[in-house]
Amino acid sequence: MLIFAAVALVGYLLGSIPVGYLAGLVAGVDIRHAGSGNIGATNVTRVLGKRYGYPVFIMDFLKGLMAVSMSILIEKRAQPLSVPTELFGIIAAISCVIGHSFPVWLSFKGGKGVATSMGALFGLVPFVALVGAVVWVITFETTRYVSVASITAAVAVPIGILILMPLKEVGVAALLYLSICLAALVIFRHRSNLSRLVRGTEPRFKRK
Repeated sequence: MLIFAAVALVGYLLGSIPVGYLAGLVAGVDIRHAGSGNIGATNVTRVLGKRYGYPVFIMDFLKGLMAVSMSILIEKRAQPLSVPTELFGIIAAISCVIGHSFPVWLSFKGGKGVATSMGALFGLVPFVALVGAVVWVITFETTRYVSVASITAAVAVPIGILILMPLKEVGVAALLYLSICLAALVIFRHRSNLSRLVRGTEPRFKRK
């Protein structure tokens, strides 16, 4: 039981590193009071440009990937347990995304979890995560809405796992439940975007 708690704690603390907020401090801006007020890569890109936004996305992505990788290392150093290795990765993944979305350092007001979820899924089910990334790119290029692309990709991942499970490409049903939980969290964190989409006030990324 302690090993699961350790994996969850490490995942949460890693996810709670507020990369977007720190990038804003480097640029001399409190990103929480600029643009949408979100500390995620999308708002950082809108406010500070690609120079800051892209590195924030990469670091948020790596948080999820590193959480899964570290959980596997912790599991290997612990006493042998009769549970799948993927279970440790799943616990680390969900803890990391929760940490990113609700960091204790910023009064539990963090990002929307898209990049971190993608990184975690790449550590667990890389092929399905790649499909989700392709869906994100296609949707974004079609609509120019980051929120629509993020929600569509989040929904596509559990569908992809559901399709691949009968083909034995994905071995643990818990991965399906994880992807559903991550999709639900991403959609929940985008509820303000959904409201703006309904009102027609959601900003698009313009082509240059």
